[in-house]
Amino acid sequence: MEHQKIDELVAKIKALESELEMELHQEYEKFTCEITKKREEILESYRHDRQSLLRYLATTPILHLLSAPVIWSVLIPALILDGFVSIYQWICFPIYKITKVKRKDYIIVDRHRLGYLNIIEKLNCLYCSYFGGLMAYISEIAARTEQYWCPIRHASRVKSIHSRYQKFFEYGDSSHYRHGIEPLRKELMEEKE
Repeated sequence: MEHQKIDELVAKIKALESELEMELHQEYEKFTCEITKKREEILESYRHDRQSLLRYLATTPILHLLSAPVIWSVLIPALILDGFVSIYQWICFPIYKITKVKRKDYIIVDRHRLGYLNIIEKLNCLYCSYFGGLMAYISEIAARTEQYWCPIRHASRVKSIHSRYQKFFEYGDSSHYRHGIEPLRKELMEEKE
């Protein structure tokens, strides 16, 4: 009974996420249409709104400038993690017959093209697009791995659940786990790339 309530809540969350995604897509489409219609007007507006590099640096708090190397130093382990997780997926997913995660669906780098950003803001957007996308990409690889090897919900409350968690078996439900793990694994094999 409680399992059914959780499934219903997760379904509602997924429906709201889908609705939000549709709304954001419609906003994006509207924005794209406006750009096509008013391209020159928008480009002029972007040039006007772009903050010069000198002004940007002069108005940035000193602690922000001093913390920038710390932020950017995380890029090195992120690139290494990206490499290891990608290699893991390339080697292991075919063995388990799990559909691979497409990085292009998660790592989307486009905000740096906005004309109202100066060079530092564009670099920051490149960094954030890569890093945020990388975390989502890794999360999906981990979610598929978890669905294959250990699709059991936690006993404790989980603050954030991934895309596959609602399919997992109740904590302590050995019967459903033993009978349901193979169909859940098969589901991973049947997904379209």
